[in-house]
Amino acid sequence: MQIQINGKQIDIGDALRLHVETRIKDAIGKYAERAVNGQITFSRDGAAFKCDAKIHLPTGIMTQAAGGAHEIYAAFDACLEKLEKQLRRYKRRLKDHHAERREPIEATAAAAYVISGAGHDDEASEPDTLDPVIVAEMTMDIQKISAGEAVMQMELAQAPFLIFRNERHGGLNVVFRRDDGNIGWVDPEILSANTH
Repeated sequence: MQIQINGKQIDIGDALRLHVETRIKDAIGKYAERAVNGQITFSRDGAAFKCDAKIHLPTGIMTQAAGGAHEIYAAFDACLEKLEKQLRRYKRRLKDHHAERREPIEATAAAAYVISGAGHDDEASEPDTLDPVIVAEMTMDIQKISAGEAVMQMELAQAPFLIFRNERHGGLNVVFRRDDGNIGWVDPEILSANTH
C-alpha cells in the first residue's frame, strides 16, 4: 500500500504521517485484499484544518472524501470516517467487483481542460468570443465499466457526474446526480440502436 501524505503550505510531522498510514491501512484493509495507493492532503481552511483523501482501490475504483476540524488529527478522523462510510455502504458490491475482476479496469486516456469562468458571473457582461479560454490542460482516464459500477464509482468519488465507456458496447456514457436526488444516465448507443 502506497499512501502519499502531503501538506499544502503546512508541515506534516512524522507522528501525523504514522497515524495516517496506520489508520488508512486498517480501514482500507477491510475492503481491499490487495495493495492500494492514495493521496492524503492537509491544508488550512481559515482557522481550521482540512484533510482531502483520494484512494485508488486495486480494481481501478477510486474513492475520495474530505473532512475539516480545528485540530489536524480531528480533520483526518472526520475524513477517514466519511471514507469508511462510503466503503461500508458498498462493501458487498466492492467484494463482488473484486471477485469478478482479476485484472484492473480497462481505461482510455482523454484530454481534459479547465476553461476560464471569468466574466460569466455577471449577466450584463457578454463574452467577446465564444472560444473558451483554457486555464489548464490535463489528462483523465475514462474507464470501461457497467452503468452500475459507474454509479457506484461516482458516489464513492463524490463527483457530480462520471463519464465512462459502457462495457456492453464500448460507447461513451455519462451518469450524473439530478437535482431531484436521482441518478441520470445518458447512453447514446441505446437511442441509435433503436432508430436503425
